[in-house]
Amino acid sequence: MHAANTETFQTDEASAHSLDQADALAQCRTQFHLPRSDSGEPKLYFCGNSLGLQPIATRALIEQELDDWRDLAVDAHFEGKTPWFSYHEVFDEAGTRLVGAKPHTGEVVMMNSLTVNLHLLMVSFFRPTGKRTKILMEAPAFPSDTYAIKTHLQTRGLDPSEHLLVVTPAAGEHTIATADIEAILHEHGDEIALVLFGGVNFFTGQVFDIAKITELGHARGCIVGFDLAHAVGNVPLDLHDWDVDFAAWCSYKYLNAGPGAIAGVFIHAKHATNSELPRYGGWWGNDPDTRFRMHLEPEFLPKPTAEGWQLSNPPILAMAPLRASLEIFDEVGMDALRAKSIKLTGYLRWLIEQQPSDRFEIITPRETDAQGCQLSILVHDQPRETFKALEDSNIIGDFREPNVIRIAPTPLYNSYHEAWRFANILTSVHAG
Repeated sequence: MHAANTETFQTDEASAHSLDQADALAQCRTQFHLPRSDSGEPKLYFCGNSLGLQPIATRALIEQELDDWRDLAVDAHFEGKTPWFSYHEVFDEAGTRLVGAKPHTGEVVMMNSLTVNLHLLMVSFFRPTGKRTKILMEAPAFPSDTYAIKTHLQTRGLDPSEHLLVVTPAAGEHTIATADIEAILHEHGDEIALVLFGGVNFFTGQVFDIAKITELGHARGCIVGFDLAHAVGNVPLDLHDWDVDFAAWCSYKYLNAGPGAIAGVFIHAKHATNSELPRYGGWWGNDPDTRFRMHLEPEFLPKPTAEGWQLSNPPILAMAPLRASLEIFDEVGMDALRAKSIKLTGYLRWLIEQQPSDRFEIITPRETDAQGCQLSILVHDQPRETFKALEDSNIIGDFREPNVIRIAPTPLYNSYHEAWRFANILTSVHAG
């Protein structure tokens, strides 16, 4: 694991402006709409870990599809500017680069929503046999993951109290050590059919060692998958080379594709080409060469890629915003975004820690490899009142029960001066 960012910073406002002037990605901010206060000034938006800002190019891309619908109607499936029949294919290359899939193998497809995809993937990859009937996950996990896994177990006739194993932080700790994951796999590995972890913990902001967890799970004979809701667009991913079996993610957080945006799926090529894997079928996952033979093709013949897990027509109006965002990601590149993220988040952490207080602590790991954009601030005294004071100062973050404020300085549109302003406002709130 890499050490924490040790770059030397200064606490004065001029230094924050200097960092912005030297920032090669500062212009990315101009490609997004910024929420504004009643006075017209941009608010301090640190909530990209919940909902990313709208790219300015989004509206034109949606309007293009509305125009094609208006002017071409059903013919837009094949004659539109971006034909609807193959619309999902526009994400093949950008999606591959985003999550580190293997090019030209069809390991990535954008479809459905995150939790729907998790259920569909568990149909294929949770195959309880013999004594190997359990799923391993982390806690605290985002509730949708918990609900999905527990109810999925129930639909398979398995009691979650017996067939769900959970790794939790050690006593007195806020985050989960890889050694603790290894220990539970060592003890129960021959009972575990599926390891299903988050890539980044929603509550603490901890970045898990995806490569190591995959290696540990495979060594014990487990299938290993990840919910990358808080990881995709946040930290670099190399899913194919890490040998991850499958992954799913949403696109409305760091990917800026809008509320309820189309989600994504990665299925390793070694599985994607396996047409024998059980799955739920739908006509859009069927072989596209015969898809429009309709009732003349009564047997489901899935396309031998991740696209074979699709069920229904792609929702074009929900896909268009993701194009706008991924064009920016492709232009900038994850390496550059990650470099700024390390510096920007490190700067904000450093500023906060210059004003030590027994009222709050940052529970996100300090090590570079274990933190992404998000800093989770545990507030010991009057957490709700503290968050309300931040809101009253035109800061948009979020509050997680019982006492954590999550702040995500996002490298595409947050500035160093905004980080400086937040740290000073937080200090004044606590001082008051």
